Amino acid sequence: MSRTIVSVLLLFAAGIAAAATAGEEPGGYRALLFLHQLLFVFWLGPDIGIYMWGTKAGNPELSLAQRAAAARIMRVIDIIPKVCMSLMLTVGGLLTELKGIEHPWWQMAGIILLGPVWLTLTLATYVRAGTEAGPKIANLDEQFRWLVIVVVVISVIYSTVTGRLEDFPWVNAKILLFAAVVFFGIMVRRRLAPFNSAVERLTESADTDALNGELAKGISGSRPFVIATWLALAMAAGLGTFQPGTPESAEEASTAVSQQG
Repeated sequence: MSRTIVSVLLLFAAGIAAAATAGEEPGGYRALLFLHQLLFVFWLGPDIGIYMWGTKAGNPELSLAQRAAAARIMRVIDIIPKVCMSLMLTVGGLLTELKGIEHPWWQMAGIILLGPVWLTLTLATYVRAGTEAGPKIANLDEQFRWLVIVVVVISVIYSTVTGRLEDFPWVNAKILLFAAVVFFGIMVRRRLAPFNSAVERLTESADTDALNGELAKGISGSRPFVIATWLALAMAAGLGTFQPGTPESAEEASTAVSQQG
């Protein structure tokens, strides 16, 4: 598990270094843009992989050894999309600042602090899973996610009332989609509770109808929220790419800001 965490963090660091030294555009902007794209890829890709391996772990037609191996693979790659989610809002916020969307000081302070704090909590939840402190840390992680959802919604309301993002309406939509994805993640975790409990017993007991029923319940219960997560991420990527509603003058201004660095 520790090797997986180190590999993911090193990959992100290498990506930033490569982007910062390439091309004619300012290194900071290019690095953030590259990292933003990298986070999306390594969020959606492994998330799909986790679901596919989960279906294998719950497949009664496979041997117990095969199903247990699938469950272990799920646990190993599970940290990757969680790391990406914890950093996405901070990277996205800094990227919009460089594109000319100014933030109040208190909002920028929250954006900068969010990534390191959430990442630390995410890694602690992953590393301490299965220990005595595991449930408490996992509960704290869930409470923190609810806080993120509330703060994001308040931020969108503030931006809408003040008209701060009139020239960039897609930004509000994109961060609302992020809040929705965080909510979907909480629901997936809750719906997978019986699945995770059953997986722990795959190598401890024989293949039984009751065990298979718990695994199937977890997979079927989480499926709508898993699919909703994928759709929301795809929609967010589309908004970031096409930026609907942005006036041409605002596009030119943000491009000039990014070129000036």
